[in-house]
Amino acid sequence: MARIRDEDIAAVRERAQIEEIVSQYVTLRPAGGGSLKGLCPFHDEKTPSFNVRSQVNLFHCFGCGEGGDVISFLQKYEHLTFTEAVERLADKVGIQLRYEESRSGTAPRQSREQRTRLIEAHRIAAEFYADMLTSSTEAVPGRQFLDQRGFDRSAAEHFGIGYAPRGGEVLRRHLLQKGFSDSELITAGLLAQGRGAPYDRFRGRLIWPIHDLLGDVVGFGARRLYDDDRIEAKYLNTPETPIYKKSQVLYGVHYAKREIARSSQAVVVEGYTDVMACHLAGVTTAVATCGTSFGDDHARLLRRLLRDQDEYRGQVIFTFDGDEAGRQAAIRAFEGDQRFVGQTYVAVEPNGLDPCELRQRSGDASVRELIARHRPLFEFAIRALVDDFDLDHPEGRTQALDKALPLVARIRDRALRDEYARRLAGWVGAPDELSVIRRARAAAGTSERGGRRTETPPAGQQALGVPDHGSADPQTLALEREVLRVAVQRPALAGPGFDAIEPDAFQSPVFRAVRETIAKAGGCATQPGGASWMDTLTRAADHDVTRHMLSELAVEPIPADETDIPRYVESVVLRLTEVWVSRKLVGLKARLQRTDPAEDVETYNKLFGELMALEVHRRDLRERGLGTT
Repeated sequence: MARIRDEDIAAVRERAQIEEIVSQYVTLRPAGGGSLKGLCPFHDEKTPSFNVRSQVNLFHCFGCGEGGDVISFLQKYEHLTFTEAVERLADKVGIQLRYEESRSGTAPRQSREQRTRLIEAHRIAAEFYADMLTSSTEAVPGRQFLDQRGFDRSAAEHFGIGYAPRGGEVLRRHLLQKGFSDSELITAGLLAQGRGAPYDRFRGRLIWPIHDLLGDVVGFGARRLYDDDRIEAKYLNTPETPIYKKSQVLYGVHYAKREIARSSQAVVVEGYTDVMACHLAGVTTAVATCGTSFGDDHARLLRRLLRDQDEYRGQVIFTFDGDEAGRQAAIRAFEGDQRFVGQTYVAVEPNGLDPCELRQRSGDASVRELIARHRPLFEFAIRALVDDFDLDHPEGRTQALDKALPLVARIRDRALRDEYARRLAGWVGAPDELSVIRRARAAAGTSERGGRRTETPPAGQQALGVPDHGSADPQTLALEREVLRVAVQRPALAGPGFDAIEPDAFQSPVFRAVRETIAKAGGCATQPGGASWMDTLTRAADHDVTRHMLSELAVEPIPADETDIPRYVESVVLRLTEVWVSRKLVGLKARLQRTDPAEDVETYNKLFGELMALEVHRRDLRERGLGTT
């Protein structure tokens, strides 16, 4: 797989100033100490807790805990991969990225240049189609189609709806005049190759632009308007191209992605007009597949938006036009990735209406109510099978049980499988629910003694806690944090004094891990600070918990004026050193008391000497500390 060179990534981090990038999305105001503050874009809040510190090119929210550098901000906000975020920033700051050659030998730069050209062609095409819808008398049937379904001009403009003229070369001539070649436009899927010259792929149809996560138009969906259309299919979609893979795109995802992330909910509908109807009705998490059934790649895309990692944190609601369609789709889902399916729900309109039809007939509130009445997918699929049988007679109940048990057995979560086996017994009126559970277990090929699997916490969480500060008193913890803050933000000032403080001076396991990370990164004495120092620290950190804490420390303002910061840094380092030495003195005195000089005079004298040296050291620290106050 193509990989951006490390030195180019570093150049993007350095040149893309975080306050300039973040301020395009968040209103930032000075917060003192070189920090900027605003309302967090990653969670709802009324009091600003989102901090940006340009000196280290980092952000951190003290409300929800999100933090990182300029690349991770764009990843989180725009829901991009690392590579996509770097490429987007490189475009903004004018850096030409270089890539490692892929195994196929195709230069990634060439692929990116081709993508840029195809994206630009689609952008121009989308503008052309949209202009045709509003300005062309030929587009009257298209405008009528939208009006009949409750979509006015503002709705059409919001979703970029357009019209493709019936002539076979109208778009082609327009794009050729813009400098594109027939070859490029065929590759883009905008033209099709005829016996002679290429011709417009979409003709005499209503057009929906399809965006990727970045917001770029990568394809189109086209709806039949005329009875004499040579292509009988109601919908015609862009074919597979270098930028359009129908199994990897969802219509409406560009409009829905932020609300999906905010609400941890996605609604999957069946068509373009259904997405429009849902959004206009207030269900702004709606998306749809583009000419294909919902698959694993679509599931991965939604997980990415829902921030699903090791544990699923959201729900996906599928809407279907009728019970039979819903049942078949739900049953198919049992074959997929059930970590996703287990949090999936189904909403079916009893009269077989899709969201667009429902909104036309009963208004916006009815669409919202349909989504609100969702049911768990497992329940829906199993009940749909059971309800096919006459449960008033023993024969029907037995047949329903025999038919549904194999479906229950395919539930991979053992605890959930047992629960649905128990429910199935109730639905069919089986007198012995334990026997139904046993049959489901046997069909699944598992032991009756199997229980719920316990998940192991991530390594960093296991080692450090999240964040567990141990039993240290709050004042000591506050001092430890102050010292680490200046070491992260002003390492040269913290210098050898900080480096002399050993990790066991920090009672909080999290703070101790940060101290060890600073040591692993080379210590403070020779570090100039800034973004390069933070990058070194982040790479040296072993766990996400440590990286999270580093992010917090980097953006917290130092409580001192710029002219007083050197004195402040020296003061807190000395105070923590004194606390640490005092703690060592307590331990040393306890050891000395436990040592009998009559039995081990050598050890006693050694401990006594260490005690006297520490007392002198502590007195010196106190005197130096007084001089800094």
